[in-house]
Amino acid sequence: MGRTATDGGAGVELNDCHQYVRRSDGRVVSEPVFRDRDVQRLYARVRERAPWVFRACTCARATDLFALASFDSAWARRFGGLQRFLRDTGISLDDALHPAALRTPRDVFERKIRYQECRPMPSHPAVIVAPADARMVPGSFRETDLLYLKDKFFSFDELLGGEAGALRDKFRGGNFAVFRLTPDKYHYNHCPVSGRVVAFYEVPGAYHSCNPSALLEVPTAYSKNRRVVTIIDTDVESGTGVGFVAMLEVVAMMIGRIRQAYSESGYGDPQELCPGMHLQRGQPKSLYAPGSSTDVLLFEPDRMCFDEDLIRNRKRRDVRSRYSLGFGECLVETDVRVRERIGRAVQTGVGS
Repeated sequence: MGRTATDGGAGVELNDCHQYVRRSDGRVVSEPVFRDRDVQRLYARVRERAPWVFRACTCARATDLFALASFDSAWARRFGGLQRFLRDTGISLDDALHPAALRTPRDVFERKIRYQECRPMPSHPAVIVAPADARMVPGSFRETDLLYLKDKFFSFDELLGGEAGALRDKFRGGNFAVFRLTPDKYHYNHCPVSGRVVAFYEVPGAYHSCNPSALLEVPTAYSKNRRVVTIIDTDVESGTGVGFVAMLEVVAMMIGRIRQAYSESGYGDPQELCPGMHLQRGQPKSLYAPGSSTDVLLFEPDRMCFDEDLIRNRKRRDVRSRYSLGFGECLVETDVRVRERIGRAVQTGVGS
């Protein structure tokens, strides 16, 4: 089946297209999903007919081998390989901090950017910002019509892992957001809020793809994958004031590592996270190894609200989203940029 998708939804083959809304101008954009055919074959055919092969492909060793072949092989290091990678992914290096130093696909994937200049951040302290350049879906555990979203992407009780303990209950009935990073994105995560780290730990798991097709085949994939959990208390001095916030960094196929690299200024002096550390909103927090992956944010109930345009976009009827298939209701992503406002504390009355 050929790709006939165009902006605005005309001429789209439903099973061969995934679209999102570009926040900057409201346009509907068709996403060229990276290695889409291979992922669909693995999850729709291999998973059913050869489950042992599927399990082998979603383990840590396979993830390392896939990343090696795609980003670190002799072919990938060749100049021609880099140019093909840039062309295939549509990556622009206009905002790169040191573009001349980027010589391999891995260099490009792990690039640093001039984020102070190219990703400006709102100044009001009670604003929550996007943790990554990503495609975002906001949600709420209180909305019964969104329970399918939670049950498709993750299981609440499994997501935070056993180490969360009593902290898990703080997020019941609250809001959440899913941020899907694609291979073309800048892959540093930044802090969405300011506050003190009260818990930081890793939850073991698999390495399922974050491709939309894969998520339709493997329910609650995000709570099955290996992930790093950071729980932040923002009700502290110089905090954002939205209660406890959980930030989960979820690995995926070709991502075996999440390198914690919190920096108080620029990218200098990166630090490992630990309980008691104060994080400043908008600062670099971590880096994903090559591939595509996902961030999930959880919020306490009645402490924050998402920006209205993000809620409206989620319900748009003119967008062909694979996440809408089989659910009978729209579920549309919005493309957001790291350090861009996505919501605010409800008690502050912060304006737009």
